Amino acid sequence: MERLVRGLVIFAMSGLPLVGLPVQAHETGDSAVPSALAERRANLVRNAAVQGSGPQSPRDLTRKAGANRRASGVAPPASRMNLCNIHFHRHAEHRGGEFLTFAGLVDGGGESGGYRFSGHLTEAESRPIEVAICAGHHVCLQVGDTIELPYAHSTARVVPGPTLNACLSEGVANPQLRVEAQVLVLVNDPRAADFTYLTATGEVDGYQQALNLPPTGEGALHYQGSTTGPAYNEKGSPLHVSWTVRPQVIKVHAESVGRWCQSNIFREDHAHGVRDLVTDESLLSPMD
Repeated sequence: MERLVRGLVIFAMSGLPLVGLPVQAHETGDSAVPSALAERRANLVRNAAVQGSGPQSPRDLTRKAGANRRASGVAPPASRMNLCNIHFHRHAEHRGGEFLTFAGLVDGGGESGGYRFSGHLTEAESRPIEVAICAGHHVCLQVGDTIELPYAHSTARVVPGPTLNACLSEGVANPQLRVEAQVLVLVNDPRAADFTYLTATGEVDGYQQALNLPPTGEGALHYQGSTTGPAYNEKGSPLHVSWTVRPQVIKVHAESVGRWCQSNIFREDHAHGVRDLVTDESLLSPMD
């Protein structure tokens, strides 16, 4: 979600010394902490403490512990808010549900990292296609790739559009924000979900809505966090977000994702990078 916050708020970074942080076994496969990741996490903890940051995202949804209670309250349901932005990340930023396979460490730019669909695809679903998918000026997507799709909502009176500017208005400078997140896996199957259908927008009962927002489903996870993206690997995101993350992964026709990237009201043409998983309990809200 880095484009949602770029240029909006700038915080000073502290000069405090680095400290070692524990690492989850599912991230590295061993007990060693890669130095780059340890430094980024140490900087995040120290800088967020100086900022007085509220709870952060993304998180391991299988772990409910958290000690940060600075959240400003739970946002209304999405049906009583205005959809303001849709974009997607290459790989799931969160870990949990059907996205448990670690995609590898990143260099801080977010081009890799995150989590992949941990289920099974058939041989036919996995067959590569010859079309470049959402290349933009970044890494293009492939059949078999996992993406996380955040539907961002605002209590401001706004209409859907690009970046966080679409979530703000002159009348409401500090709206409540909600993200309804759905993880998808790209498959070579025209019978799979259509991305344009999943991202269709319109007005319902006076609110701007994602007309085909996937049902919450069984086991949906709710928590208080923040905006995400690799711009916040080493400093706290200042924007509070009420999150709902669906644990089930939807199979989506890969070519439909590519068509959406060629033309959409959000001006999105590529997958965004991911933020490091936030693991320190001082930066996480408690989950029920």
